[in-house]
Parts: sequence; structure tokens; C-alpha cells
Amino acid sequence: MTVVYEDNHLIIVNKRPSEIVQGDKTGDEPLSETVKRYLKEKYAKPGNVFLGVTHRLDRPVSGLVVFAKTGKALARLNDMFRQSEVKKTYWAIVKNCPPQEEGELVHYLVRNEKQNKSYAYDKEVKNSKKAVLHYRLIGRSENYFLLEVDLKTGRHHQIRCQLAKMGCPIKGDLKYGFPRSNPDGSICLHARRVQLVHPVSKERVDVTAPVPEDNLWRSFSPLSETAPMG
Repeated sequence: MTVVYEDNHLIIVNKRPSEIVQGDKTGDEPLSETVKRYLKEKYAKPGNVFLGVTHRLDRPVSGLVVFAKTGKALARLNDMFRQSEVKKTYWAIVKNCPPQEEGELVHYLVRNEKQNKSYAYDKEVKNSKKAVLHYRLIGRSENYFLLEVDLKTGRHHQIRCQLAKMGCPIKGDLKYGFPRSNPDGSICLHARRVQLVHPVSKERVDVTAPVPEDNLWRSFSPLSETAPMG
């Protein structure tokens, strides 16, 4: 992980693929513990370090994760995430060109806990939750396309599931129909940008995470870096 923003109340880090945000049954050290250790060492803090987890990123996904360093910030951030007041922008590398260069996807997602997978439907079905995202084609390489995705709702595996439903599974995402995994187990989905009003100071925070150091990601850079971020 790399720290990209820090003040008294917040710390935002750029997560590598394969890091888990919170502990799970694998027993691997979660990112939250890594960040706590960083804070403990940086500030020579005795005892336990407070760190609040405000949202998650799937393990194979890279990019920005926002943590709260104080209880006050955590309570307010939790409300902000619930009310969709935190704007998150993702970049995804997909194999197929989307039907339109830009569009809004609206589906109804049903989560299957046993499979740890979501299924997208065009109409409301039993136990479904409405999922909305906006996508835009911002780059292309020889074999792949780079999409910028603005999440309007925060559902389980939402981007992975909705892009696959559109016919554009994310590179490396076997669970949602891409034919091959990436060698490092990652999928080519990156939480690129976070924009929010600071929960305490009320100033605007706008943070961008560099893409993973990987030849495929870099092959898009000239085109995507000059594309307007909206």
C-alpha cells in the first residue's frame, strides 16, 4: 500500500491487488492492520491505534481506500457513504468494446452468498437491489478497452457484474466470464479517484491513485491521462 492522503482525521491509501481491506477466513493480514502499524510507527503511538474502515474494495481490485483516524470522522464518513456523498471513479480494462462509447447501466442485482457472486437482471426480481453506474470509453490498446466508471450505487461486485452483463467482462475476472486469470490473481479494476467533502474540516478532498505498475495499464496512459476526468 502507498499513502496518498493523510491528515488528523483521514488516511487514504492506494491498495495493491491481493491485499484484503478487512480480516477474513484466510487469516491473511488485512490492510487495516498494515495501516494501523504504519500509524503506530510513524507517530510512535503507545497502545492501540484507532482506525475505522469506511468501505471495502474486493481483494483482486487495486486503488483508493479511505480510512478514518478518529471516531468523529468515522461516524460522519459512514453516513456519507450511506447517502452516496462520496464520489468514486474506477478504471476498468475490458476485452470487448462497449455498445456505446458512453452510457448508464441500470440493473437489479441479486447476491448469492454461497458463490460470493452477484447476478444482474434487467427487471426487478425477488431480493434484488437496484444498481446504477455510468461508464465512458477513455482509452484503447491493441487488444483491450479502458472504461471510466462512476458508481451511483454501491452493490456487491457491482462494476464486475454490470460490465459483464453488458458483454464487457473485466480482464482477469474469471468469476464474471473473462476466459483467463491474470498471473498475479488480480483483475484489471482500479479505484482511480475519490472526491468528498472532508467530514470534519468541510474542505473538498480530491485524490487520484496512479494505476498499477504494469505494462498493460501503462499502454493506456497517454490516451487516458489526457482524457478529461469529468
